[in-house]
Amino acid sequence: MLVRSDLNVPLDGDRITDDGRIRASVPTLAKLRSGGARVVVTAHLGRPKGVPDPKYSLAPVARRLGELLGTEVTLADHGDEAQSAVGVMRDGDVVLLENIRFDPRETSKDDAERAALARELAALTGADGAFVSDGFGVVHRKQASVYDVARDLPAYAGELVRAEIEVLRQLTHASQRPYAVVLGGSKVSDKLAVISALLPKVDALLVGGGMCFTFLAAQGHSVGESLLEREQIEACRGFLASGRVVLPTDVVVASKFAADAPTRTVTADAIPDGWMGLDIGPESVAAFTGVLVGAKTVFWNGPMGVFELAPFAAGTRGVAQVIVDATAKNGTFSVVGGGDSAAAVRALGLPESGFSHISTGGGASLEYLEGKALPGLSVLEK
Repeated sequence: MLVRSDLNVPLDGDRITDDGRIRASVPTLAKLRSGGARVVVTAHLGRPKGVPDPKYSLAPVARRLGELLGTEVTLADHGDEAQSAVGVMRDGDVVLLENIRFDPRETSKDDAERAALARELAALTGADGAFVSDGFGVVHRKQASVYDVARDLPAYAGELVRAEIEVLRQLTHASQRPYAVVLGGSKVSDKLAVISALLPKVDALLVGGGMCFTFLAAQGHSVGESLLEREQIEACRGFLASGRVVLPTDVVVASKFAADAPTRTVTADAIPDGWMGLDIGPESVAAFTGVLVGAKTVFWNGPMGVFELAPFAAGTRGVAQVIVDATAKNGTFSVVGGGDSAAAVRALGLPESGFSHISTGGGASLEYLEGKALPGLSVLEK
């Protein structure tokens, strides 16, 4: 059985700093093992540009995956080593193939090159092999281990992918009202399509993070040295015309991008020249709270500030805590859209169980909500 998992976790040297994606992969792998399958896992880590690079080795991932599964996970390089490792597998064994992106064919734009790699992967499973797609974070990529291999083998969605799709369907088609979306992160340009897709469906769109400053500029406010995409100002004006966009009323500003920089909290229309906004302020958290506590459905994607630096983490923590409280007290259906949002939940020590669902796929989640066809899902419907 060949399984495509998403094990792309952050590392500090060879230390995993957030094992959330590894833990999310365990249910499918454990279920296959319990059924007696011989499980060959393929995954990527980082962007090694098609050549082997020790800093992107999956060795730390293999160790952690073994701990979580309660069994040894053999890490094997592609080619002869992979064939040898697979050849001695017994029922329930797990082999993790080394970073698939060490092979340039994985991400090639040439269909024939990707297909050749896919055939090599499929051959590892033997005559009765099958493919399980369980890396939701990569299903928006037309890559050999995601898309092409599903054309060579009987292909199925894993438990994680099925759960992700069910949640996203609820957000797009069956949301209980009021429905609030919280968007943050750095750039409006990264979220244009999802804003366009969701704005007609929601009751409120709350905007924080670096992207809020382009919206504030669209209202005619000076934003100092804050992140600003001038070419998106007109688009933001169009979104503001809906009457459903809620912007920060105050922001935490600093003289430079640093944890030890002098800071102030100012109203959103009075950012001083030479200063930059790095978080939403307490009044904004209170205003966002007023919307979120009454919501029955909440989708959150993107931090409210530079949460990695302590002076600018309060906005993200405050909004996240409100969502946790609404989930517990009001039964709010709350979804964290993966990526930096999921990382913030863990980094800030918030309970993962406090949300209805934490997605493993930031980009994949957004593209699904935008209404795009995701190659790694479409191919499963063949």
